[in-house]
Amino acid sequence: MNKPTGTATSVVDLTKVKPYGDTMNDGMVQLSFALPIPHGPESSEAAKILAKKMGLDEPSVVYAKDLGIGYTSFVVYGKCQHTVDYTTIKVPKVDVDIMDRTQCEKFIEENIKRPVVIVGACTGTDAHTVGIDAIINMKGFHGHYGLERYHGIEAINMGSQVPNETLVAKAIEAKADAILVSQIVTQKDVHIKNLTELVELMEAEGIRDKIILACGGPRISHELAQELGYDAGFGSHTYAEDVASFVLNEIVKRNMV
Repeated sequence: MNKPTGTATSVVDLTKVKPYGDTMNDGMVQLSFALPIPHGPESSEAAKILAKKMGLDEPSVVYAKDLGIGYTSFVVYGKCQHTVDYTTIKVPKVDVDIMDRTQCEKFIEENIKRPVVIVGACTGTDAHTVGIDAIINMKGFHGHYGLERYHGIEAINMGSQVPNETLVAKAIEAKADAILVSQIVTQKDVHIKNLTELVELMEAEGIRDKIILACGGPRISHELAQELGYDAGFGSHTYAEDVASFVLNEIVKRNMV
């Protein structure tokens, strides 16, 4: 693709933003999907028809692969004619100034003056620890150290497939200031069930208002988290300092020191 000259905002009408492919406002997009039909000319034509119904002009199947047992995977190019008014977009997000690890440690020393206990886990049937490990484990992720490395924070990583009852019991035992829940597996919205159940258990134990509750994962947003009864939600590209900054500020705000 040709690289645009100048900054995007200097050449784009932000009230009518379109996809960019080879030239500005050409609307070119790439779409991938699978259909439960055998590989062949008919399936490629079906993919093009479907792309047209999705609103793409001049769709072209540039790649098709037989997945076996009557399934085919496609990559389709096409032109999107729709635009979006970027200037009207408002996204609910965690409103806190992000502190780095050193600043978090200083904040604890000066404002909380005691160890902060944070318990985290992947709940339900979720066996993917990559999210919770990135936030809690000492090595962290992508150069961002995890909470285990923060002086003043006692971070407890319970791992994967942790029943909500077990997580709540551990939080009570450890006198946790905060609970972190990672949800990577989200088929059939199982993450909604797990997250909702945890809130209900905490309410039943009478501890919901006494513990800061946050969740994270690729399909988690701050808006969704709050709808489910959480204090904060963290999506992709979140690091330990994002979570720590929120939790520490909440402890002070709620006078939990």
